[in-house]
Amino acid sequence: MDDRGDAPITLDDYEAAALARLPTMVADYYAGGAGEERTLRENRAAFARWTFRPRVLVDVSNVELATTVLGAKVPFPILVAPTAFHRLADTEGEVATAKGVLATGTTMVVSTIASVRLEDVAETGADRWFQLYVFRDRELTSTLVKRAYGAGYRAIVLTVDTPLLGTRYRDERNRFQLPDGVGLANLAVSDLPPEDEAGRPGSSLSHFFAGEHDASLSWADLPWLRSLAPLPLVLKGIVTAEDARLAVAAGVDGIVVSNHGGRQLDGAPATLDALPEVVEAVAGRAEVYLDGGVRRGSDVLTALALGAKAVFVGRPVLWGLAVDGAAGVTAVLEMLRDELRLAMQLTGTPSVASITRSLVGPAVRSD
Repeated sequence: MDDRGDAPITLDDYEAAALARLPTMVADYYAGGAGEERTLRENRAAFARWTFRPRVLVDVSNVELATTVLGAKVPFPILVAPTAFHRLADTEGEVATAKGVLATGTTMVVSTIASVRLEDVAETGADRWFQLYVFRDRELTSTLVKRAYGAGYRAIVLTVDTPLLGTRYRDERNRFQLPDGVGLANLAVSDLPPEDEAGRPGSSLSHFFAGEHDASLSWADLPWLRSLAPLPLVLKGIVTAEDARLAVAAGVDGIVVSNHGGRQLDGAPATLDALPEVVEAVAGRAEVYLDGGVRRGSDVLTALALGAKAVFVGRPVLWGLAVDGAAGVTAVLEMLRDELRLAMQLTGTPSVASITRSLVGPAVRSD
């Protein structure tokens, strides 16, 4: 970025700058949610339902942001969520994202439907997990997991809230499709179908999922998935205590409280609202993370106080990527990191390890 006074100073600034640069179809694909986008809005609104209970006269001259995820140390509890088709924002795509992540030392999750080969992302040296969709072609799924393991990915993140793709009105209206030169780099089918089996136009991504994704996936399939590679298994897309208990009973290593960024079931709970019941149900038997709606360092602190081990951010990383490539990704993550540090200092919280539930309380309503 340049040093002009209009350089982004918040993540909302990065979003506005990115949306001004991106074609409408791409901007709507990245920014949009399912249905009327109620859940998309609620993901952000949920943070205003909590307020801090700051403590004073605490030595916060040196604040320790480091923590661990799945046993590995990270410099701060902000990780990069899996999102698709980064080459729609930058010509280097997920490679540029990984370079930006590498500069911060944190961890990124690479999507099955990335626009760059997972091996090419691995060559950057960024710490990485692999997000998995299970396809009807189980051999393809098996190959993806084994490729990720061979390329040094440290965990498999199974998305469990997508038996089919939610209806995304923006994509349907735009008849979303990938431009020439951008495709499904990790799959044998490189292009998305422009129409469904009946020849009806609409979102090509929705047609792809309807035809290829395995809607029969169930808890009974987890042992098979675990047998494919000796990697930790994280389930992404859990928002209820009932499913959280089933997950820990199945021996998963982590849970991402997620509603797919509001892109699947419109009317699903905001992830921050769902977090406490999931944390209580898990009872320390697996790590619990959160994604959805995180836009400032104080949001990160709120999620940690409610029991998240770390948070994942998706759209903000894409905004940084669209604005300034790898450097934009780094800038977005460092902005969140620095805001988290300041929020911890102002609440009398000297380390991530010292964050407790007592740090937050319900916001008092004014109506």
